[in-house]
Amino acid sequence: MQKIELYDTTLRDGSQGEGISFSVADKLKITEKLDELGVHFIEGGWPGANPKDMEYFRKAKKHKLKTAKLTAFGSTRRANTKVAQDAILKGLLSAETKYITIFGKSWDLHVKDVFKCDLSENLKMISDSVGYLTSKGRTVFYDAEHFFDGYKDNREYALKTLKAAEGAGAKRIILCDTNGGTITSQVFEIVEEVRCVIKVPIGIHAHNDCEMAVANSVAAVQAGCIQVHGTINGYGERCGNANLMSIIPALKLKLGIDCVSDMALRELTEISRFIAETSNMKPMDSQPFVGNSAFAHKAGVHVNAVLKNSRTYEHIDPSLIGNHRRLLISELSGKSTILKKAEEMNLGIGKDEEKGKSILKLLQELENKGFHFEAAEASLELFMKRAMKKFKDFFELEDFRVIIEKKRGGKMTSEAIIKLKVGKDIEHTASQGDGPVNALDSALRKALMAFYPKLAEMHLTDYKVRVLDEKQGTAARVRVLIQSEDKDDTWWTIGVSENVIDASWQALVDSVEYKLLKDIKKK
Repeated sequence: MQKIELYDTTLRDGSQGEGISFSVADKLKITEKLDELGVHFIEGGWPGANPKDMEYFRKAKKHKLKTAKLTAFGSTRRANTKVAQDAILKGLLSAETKYITIFGKSWDLHVKDVFKCDLSENLKMISDSVGYLTSKGRTVFYDAEHFFDGYKDNREYALKTLKAAEGAGAKRIILCDTNGGTITSQVFEIVEEVRCVIKVPIGIHAHNDCEMAVANSVAAVQAGCIQVHGTINGYGERCGNANLMSIIPALKLKLGIDCVSDMALRELTEISRFIAETSNMKPMDSQPFVGNSAFAHKAGVHVNAVLKNSRTYEHIDPSLIGNHRRLLISELSGKSTILKKAEEMNLGIGKDEEKGKSILKLLQELENKGFHFEAAEASLELFMKRAMKKFKDFFELEDFRVIIEKKRGGKMTSEAIIKLKVGKDIEHTASQGDGPVNALDSALRKALMAFYPKLAEMHLTDYKVRVLDEKQGTAARVRVLIQSEDKDDTWWTIGVSENVIDASWQALVDSVEYKLLKDIKKK
């Protein structure tokens, strides 16, 4: 069986993605997760380039990794500089890692236009740097930057750069599609040609500018590369790097290459989301394999088929990578979807198609008015339980009033006054807020806290408003989505009305009712 080395560069290349900035603590947490996943090499950063990376390498030495080897990253020596005096190479050695990856120029365009030095000097920069680091007892991987572009422009010189690294002792030579512009068939052909010339094991480092980075990486493996570079969730500069969250299951499940253990593979979805959270990046729902929508089914025909045989619309069992199937409820749903959802919610419908039809008709009417239940599954559960008369509201609204006031020279203020009935008790409260919805939320909680103290665990985390018919102007119907969170979970609720306060109230009530329902289920 082909043996593949997984090389993660999330902490270095991934951190160059727009909106990402890792602290040292973040990098150490991610390192532990990558080690749990079973990657073989973790590129920790560029020592000497900034204080943060130096601190990371100092602290990382105290962490004992189970499977991964920590790798320092840098470049070849500068042009016309003595190798032993080069600051970049000194920084690499100071990280005290056994493995070092250095990049050099393989495209004569860069040598001439960026370095502005002779092509022969560039070859010396590569061989001197690899040889020097090797003489210091380091295992050196050589990243042939812009290799594919260089190969297409000047094949002879691009191969000379690889030969320079090989001759100086590089243990791996990595072919980089740095601009991400090479198509998959070309990658396969070029890798095969390089293997006939270079004896050292080779790897692939692909960028995603043509959205082919994963395909290019897999094709390179099929053509003979043994080391695959990538980042978690495809983070990286411009359009990102090859996404290890797709490469790993593609190699293991599609090609039968045992690159991580079965147990580690089942943690893939959790690791993807953990690193997204640590990176302060929103997980992409449509991401293959690990995305929230990767195994979500909406059309009634699809749901009916997948419930009979999952292979009809799922290319793998989602549990293999720690994900799960989701059945989305919308106007496109069929009876099968409704019946399956009812089963998941323990509504006791069984295979009663008439009840399924009845709920489906009500749902389609609401979706026609602007409700969008696939985006608000908490409201969906409440809707279905109410439709089946299996849910009793925890409180009743008597009335509420929202007052917005602005005095000359002062800021605008909002106050909500609310009157609720809980059982036989009446609660009448008022609360101020940053805006009318915030004031209404505060007043609602204040009124209910004495009866349901666990509401203190819950808070709103997102609020979205969408105008459904822009041609109606200020009289248009609006959809409000609210995300709520407690210590265990997050959930979305929805409201629709021509009045944004009314739509917000609907979503607020559902968010609170769902929290109270969740707490009952736990008992």
